[in-house]
Amino acid sequence: MNFFSAVFTVIASAILALFIAVLALFIKIYTGKSVRKLHYPPVDGTVFHQLFYFNTLYDHQTETARKHATFRLLAPDQSELYTTDVRNIEHMLKTNFGNYAKGKYNCDILRDLFGEGIFAVDGSKWRQQRKLSSFEFSNRVLSDFSCAVFRRNAAKFVRMISDFSQADVIFDIHDMLMRCTLDSIFKVGFGVDLNCLEGSSKEGIEFMKAFDDANALVYWRYVDPSWKIKRALNIGSEAALKKNIKVINAFVNGVITRKRKQLAEQQDTNVKEDILSRFLEVHTANPEQTTDEYLRDIILNFMIAGKDSTANTLSWFIYMLCKNLMIQEKIVREVKDVISESETVINVDNLVDRLTDEALNKMHYLHAALTETLRLYPGVPVDGRAAVEDDVLPDGHKVKKGDDIYYIAYAMGRMPYIWGDDAEEFHPERWLDHDGVFQPESPFKFIAFHAGPRICLGKDFAYRQMKIVSVALLQFFRFKLGDETRKVTYRTMFTLHIDGGLHVKALPRMQASIG
Repeated sequence: MNFFSAVFTVIASAILALFIAVLALFIKIYTGKSVRKLHYPPVDGTVFHQLFYFNTLYDHQTETARKHATFRLLAPDQSELYTTDVRNIEHMLKTNFGNYAKGKYNCDILRDLFGEGIFAVDGSKWRQQRKLSSFEFSNRVLSDFSCAVFRRNAAKFVRMISDFSQADVIFDIHDMLMRCTLDSIFKVGFGVDLNCLEGSSKEGIEFMKAFDDANALVYWRYVDPSWKIKRALNIGSEAALKKNIKVINAFVNGVITRKRKQLAEQQDTNVKEDILSRFLEVHTANPEQTTDEYLRDIILNFMIAGKDSTANTLSWFIYMLCKNLMIQEKIVREVKDVISESETVINVDNLVDRLTDEALNKMHYLHAALTETLRLYPGVPVDGRAAVEDDVLPDGHKVKKGDDIYYIAYAMGRMPYIWGDDAEEFHPERWLDHDGVFQPESPFKFIAFHAGPRICLGKDFAYRQMKIVSVALLQFFRFKLGDETRKVTYRTMFTLHIDGGLHVKALPRMQASIG
């Protein structure tokens, strides 16, 4: 009976704490909290409303943004502001950068998974990692090494899809892209041949699933007012998260241990190509930068940027091409114009060898189509900061100290007041001038790679990998959806995964040979 009494007491305490939190919220709502003051953004409910719309959260935010370019939800301790106003975003991410940080609320949510990596810290810790990462990303050795890895894995990917094509079967290309980019990011980042694409690495596949599930479970914290109680009691979603993080840490720590051993056995004259080796070699003078915990955080933050965003974008790209067959053919024609030679049949290894930076930079329509995909399906659909001090946004709305303010990239891509009346259409030509040359937009309008001092350092790497994979796939296959009637939508998490995968058929092109 003592056991059951203890369990009952714990559950009752949890329910009471939740009730108090909800009561505190509604007391704040009905006692004012600037609800009707015109200088503050209009209120569209409370954070608890997000629970009801969680599975379609980004579409719900889009519908709200059609009514109010800036709005807010009330929370127990602060307001959560959401904006699609380009002026506000530039103010927050650049003009008044020093007043907007990740904030304690966001850091508390992120820390269990991302530790003190670059995406989850502020101040000196962020500046230090930014400086180190900027140095590595600008290194020519890393650039050449990554290109070689991307080409090799793209050729391997084509050969695997060829088997599905010859068997005339439907397959999940989203899952395959996730495994392909995971292999690439582990080789470039850590010098590890994971071999997830072939399915030969059971440990790697378990890690990928644990990482994706942890991504979703951490994001759930934003709408779950009881997550800290669940974490303390190790129950429900928090128990599942803890289990996944254990799998993640075991795998990553193993990678670090093997890399340390490998480097100790190598000659000093060997060129260090992958990022982890370079961190271990270059920064040994600063032991705090090479602890296993520090390196673990670097790896996981690099993972979400290098695997999720690229694989998700390529998946949505293939989806949009299946819905827009003429665009699929325009890309193929452009590729042939750029790399064509006298032979009519091309081998996959021969093809990827031709995909130099010079050749890729000439593929303006491909670049526009990938960018248009990111406009509608950004890798990170919502991101934000917290106000360090009171502020007034360019649209005239006030922000209180401690308020969180989020920019909704997913909604922004669908706003007519940003992109015109055809905002919801997939139209790569919007990015091209009269000569067919790609024309970039302000990063505060096209926010897929963030903007300001924290703009994504891996933007060029991401485009390079996406272009190489896209060209290799489209040169050899035409893609169509396995089921035209199935609704393709997202899974609500930090990164914009396709829920349930993307099932397609790959039809061979006549004048191509896998070889």
